[in-house]
Amino acid sequence: MSRMTAHVRVTGAAAAASALLSLGAAGPAQAHGAPTDPVSRVYACSPDGGGAARSAACRAAVAANGTPFTMWDNLRVAGVNGRDRQVIADGKLCSGGLPAYKGLDLARTDWPSTRLAPGARLTMRYASTIPHAGTFKLYLTKPGYDPSRPLRWSDLPSQPFAQVTDPALTDGSYRITATLPSDRTGRQVLYTIWQNSSTPDTYYSCSDVVFPKAEAGRAGTASPSAPAPAAAATGKASRPAAGASGRPASAETTGTATGTATGEPTAAPRTEGGAADSTPVASTTDAGSGPSAPLLAGGAAAVLVLTGGAALAVRLRRR
Repeated sequence: MSRMTAHVRVTGAAAAASALLSLGAAGPAQAHGAPTDPVSRVYACSPDGGGAARSAACRAAVAANGTPFTMWDNLRVAGVNGRDRQVIADGKLCSGGLPAYKGLDLARTDWPSTRLAPGARLTMRYASTIPHAGTFKLYLTKPGYDPSRPLRWSDLPSQPFAQVTDPALTDGSYRITATLPSDRTGRQVLYTIWQNSSTPDTYYSCSDVVFPKAEAGRAGTASPSAPAPAAAATGKASRPAAGASGRPASAETTGTATGTATGEPTAAPRTEGGAADSTPVASTTDAGSGPSAPLLAGGAAAVLVLTGGAALAVRLRRR
């Protein structure tokens, strides 16, 4: 009887130890993370992804996996130690080369995405349940990236546009603030590497983002016709006065107003086309402002007076 009791106690202790080990192994698996804003593929296609999880891209990714992305916060590879480009193969950057996440590497142009503005301030939210020490590196695919092809290391710059070490975990998320590159348009991939220093793991994630197309006339310098209204207004406003040099005041003020960024006036007179600026004086045609009406009236009166005087002189001589 005592031997049976001892056997039961040993068996129970072994079962308890096994349960504790299982809990210990499961605990860290739930204590990791992934970007939720801009939303990463693994989070968007997980059961927590809401409507995005029902998108065609996410359905295709789950089908390629054969299982849903329930462990969206566990896309990690141990022992990389900064050798990302040597360990993770081209075409497998989004999955980290892990078979359980291979659906994330599908080359598609319809992944759930986040709209961003070139050169804007970005605040990434990287969800996590337990804080880990480590460094976040953010990359943005190069201009001309083709989203219809699998993501390769050559699609990414050699250096990240942002790098943050040990940010604070606040309300379940790390917040990583950075300024986006200003030369991206269309669909791109924001690639995030989180290399832990408190664990041997490195986490990888792909967030699909869309930048607006460049508008015609807004890129580069202003069109040549743009300064025309300002020049016309300057000439009209300065017409009544004359400058110290004897030229119309419009010639001098226009030169100062359109000078270089240092505030030095340009040579006057000048127009955008480079020709002499005589337009403000020559083009004054406001009604009533010219001397033609008074001169005509005065000239007519003078002619009448002279004519009348001549006639009177003739009459006096005849008498």
